[in-house]
Amino acid sequence: MTQSTYWNRIAEKAKKENRPFFSLAPMEAVTGSVFRRVVEKAAAPDVFYTEFTNALAITHPLAKEATKGRLYIDPKEDPKPIVQLWGNSGEDFAKAAVEVKKQGYEAIDINTGCPDIAVIKNHSGSDLIRHFDTAKEVIEGAREAGLPVSVKTRLGFSEISEYKKWIPFLLEQQVPVLTVHVRTKEEMSKVPAHYELIDDLVKMRDEIAPDTLLQINGDIMNYQDGIKLAQEHPGVDGIMIGRGIFSDPFAFEKEPQQHSSTELLNLLRYQLDLYDEFVAKGIPGHFAPLQRFFKIYVRGMKHAAEIRNDLMQTKTTDDARKVIDKIENNEY
Repeated sequence: MTQSTYWNRIAEKAKKENRPFFSLAPMEAVTGSVFRRVVEKAAAPDVFYTEFTNALAITHPLAKEATKGRLYIDPKEDPKPIVQLWGNSGEDFAKAAVEVKKQGYEAIDINTGCPDIAVIKNHSGSDLIRHFDTAKEVIEGAREAGLPVSVKTRLGFSEISEYKKWIPFLLEQQVPVLTVHVRTKEEMSKVPAHYELIDDLVKMRDEIAPDTLLQINGDIMNYQDGIKLAQEHPGVDGIMIGRGIFSDPFAFEKEPQQHSSTELLNLLRYQLDLYDEFVAKGIPGHFAPLQRFFKIYVRGMKHAAEIRNDLMQTKTTDDARKVIDKIENNEY
């Protein structure tokens, strides 16, 4: 097993149930405290991550206030999330690691796969795939607080073949978990995930770092997809679901069930209530990012396009509740 008791606990629980562990992918403006609690209520994975947060900003006097919303953990959250950090300086990661440990985080994940242009220009995210020395520096910096440090990455920056050097390099760092989104940065999500390479990734892991847990990400829509993928590729320890949650908030449900429009609307009401609680705490929050979630709840309903359009015109949670009332009163 890994050198991390934190990750051993997660892996052992899943192993006892004869399955891989499951996680919700860290997603910008998505996996904050509010939506994590919505997914937890619907059907919780084993692992949650925060939105990715700039390591430098966490302790920078002018920027740290802006990270409060990203790093906020509600006392009711269970399990508590892993903090995902991005950046390009070992010193920044070392300072950030100390701070997030103080805030109660038990594990850190480093983003070396983000394809966002602004992040790449900052020599961070997937740009680290082109700079092994910087990647090593940030991993070592993050470890200085004594928390387990995992890594999320892609196969390569522009060429698939880059994985043959990049993945072994990351495995040599002996991280407790390596999550691989099986596409390159250039491919974004425009091509099917390269599942044909998973067995090779497992082989690399077994030869270089047998104690590292291997987690796969890309095109996995729900729990059943994840189970199937793990069965087809023995040696995969974990499954990460990202965009699948936008197709179905119950994506982590072990036994898939039909969910009524009433259940979905109640879940939306729950998200709106949590959002109001979040803002009431004085944490910076914006209504616009909340709108990206509306399509999750109305997919498949009669008049879905009209309802979604009305929801997108809303400016407040009360406006959104009025639209829900209209749906429930059959006014569409």
